[in-house]
Amino acid sequence: MPQPLPIPRLVPAGLLGVLMIMAIGLSACSAGPEDPSAAEQAAAAQRAKAEAQAAQRHAEAVEAWRKERLERLQRPDGWLSLVGLHWLERGNSIVGSGPTRGLRLAVGPDELGVITLEGDGTVRFRASRGAGVTFDGKPAAAGAQRLRTDADPAGPTVVGFNGGDASFIVIERSGRHALRVRDALAPTRTGFTGIDHFPVTPDWRLVGRFEPNPPGQTLATINMQGQEEFRPNPGAVVFEKAGQSFRLEAVDEGDGRLFLIFADRTSGHETYAAVRFLYADPPGADQRVILDFNRAFNPPCAFTPYSTCPLPPPGNRLDLRIEAGEKKPRA
Repeated sequence: MPQPLPIPRLVPAGLLGVLMIMAIGLSACSAGPEDPSAAEQAAAAQRAKAEAQAAQRHAEAVEAWRKERLERLQRPDGWLSLVGLHWLERGNSIVGSGPTRGLRLAVGPDELGVITLEGDGTVRFRASRGAGVTFDGKPAAAGAQRLRTDADPAGPTVVGFNGGDASFIVIERSGRHALRVRDALAPTRTGFTGIDHFPVTPDWRLVGRFEPNPPGQTLATINMQGQEEFRPNPGAVVFEKAGQSFRLEAVDEGDGRLFLIFADRTSGHETYAAVRFLYADPPGADQRVILDFNRAFNPPCAFTPYSTCPLPPPGNRLDLRIEAGEKKPRA
């Protein structure tokens, strides 16, 4: 005959209650906030969220800067509008687009006027009758008018013509004077298609250390016209990348920011061969400087031969691939 199934032994009610309480307690301990692994995971998640939000804010700020940069570049009087650079010799020169003019312009009437460079560096311009010339937006008066140069604290006199589409100013470089001519209808401006960039990344937003130079120190640079210029050099910014230390001499252009003129291992490949520029805010009390290479940009000479861009001093040519900022101009 089949054997009867054994009858299970019952757990006393009191003991069962104790066991249930212990199980609940163990369960609470294993999933509770006091669990170190859970706390670490929560903290890591919070850090990741904060980093993602910071990266998003940074990317938005860089994109806003890029938009403003393009707007400045494409203005009617922006760098894309340059159509001429004419060096002045002492004495009188006839200015105009005619084939026999001493300073032949790419745009404008056959004869615009006569420009005079005096021995002390003063520049005067006498507009030709009927040429439609303006000085700083006002109709030119009769006779020769003194022109301010770009070295004047008030800024250069803007000599307008061609109904306001074209203009010139006088610039000073290494003791020489030149006419810088602009045309709002220049093909370099009207045919401009934009700038390519490396992707924005916080990896190229670096913290550097400012090392001041003695007051009055200057930095010698050669510009695209082969002229040597000496610029105020308040100090250098030292930064670390890829386990190495790098140093960039800075220039003071008078607006409080640090101006960095550099080249790197991408120059001539992904980026413009001659030079790129970067601005940085001045150091704080702790001498820290933020170098955001996502804002590295092409100089005017990347777009036009009629500029006088400075080239990097030897110490600012870095043995480093800076894969950030603007790439070389489109063909």
